[in-house]
Amino acid sequence: MTPAELLIDCFGRIGEGVPAVVDGLTEDRLALRVDGEANSIAWLVWHLTRVQDDHVADAFGTEQVWLADGWHERFGLPLDPTDTGYGHSPDQVAAVRADETRLAGYHAAVFARTRELLADVTPEQLDEVIDDRWDPPVTRGVRLVSVFDDDAKHLGQAEFVRGLLPG
Repeated sequence: MTPAELLIDCFGRIGEGVPAVVDGLTEDRLALRVDGEANSIAWLVWHLTRVQDDHVADAFGTEQVWLADGWHERFGLPLDPTDTGYGHSPDQVAAVRADETRLAGYHAAVFARTRELLADVTPEQLDEVIDDRWDPPVTRGVRLVSVFDDDAKHLGQAEFVRGLLPG
């Protein structure tokens, strides 16, 4: 297995989990918060997808699917178009509402783009420093693993919240 194949498999597992976690839920159930401060399934899925879209695009110097393919307009959220959800207040979390079709569709588009960008990535490209604001500087490979780790945690949180939903 090449590093590219390994990364595609990792992100593919998130790509399988997202449609499953939103499947059959209404927009209201997706927006349900188990308490006043908790993240909803809609917010968790939107956020993990936004982070993947933003960070993978940045790692490869390409446009985000959110902006380039009109997903920002389709969602119509009252947020800055570049917002990824990092540091959101409870009110901002509550503002992220979407149906399962948009959530799953946006994630599928981001995964397709991620898979395309990773298809031919070489070990040398994974070792390339893409962010020198950190000590040690961040390589493309480290950034991709970080994104996958964040996605996996947020998907697990969404699955947990789904398990708590009544009925």
